Amino acid sequence: MLQLRPGCECCDKDLPPESEEARICSFECTFCAACAERLAGTCPNCGGGLVPRPKRPTHLLAKYPPSSTRVHKPEGCA
Repeated sequence: MLQLRPGCECCDKDLPPESEEARICSFECTFCAACAERLAGTCPNCGGGLVPRPKRPTHLLAKYPPSSTRVHKPEGCA
């Protein structure tokens, strides 16, 4: 199950579960759309592609909550 991380690893922008701006790689590294574009759609951690993050249905968020752990590594996004 996807972690649905709460923020962009580069700029730390909030990315709630319903965000249209969240982008992830196959390892669930999470970025906002603006940072993903600046990174040319490539994850700076693994080199994989960044794609829109799927949304979890609202009625399942209580049973399967998103992660509250923030990952912020701006040094990898320069």
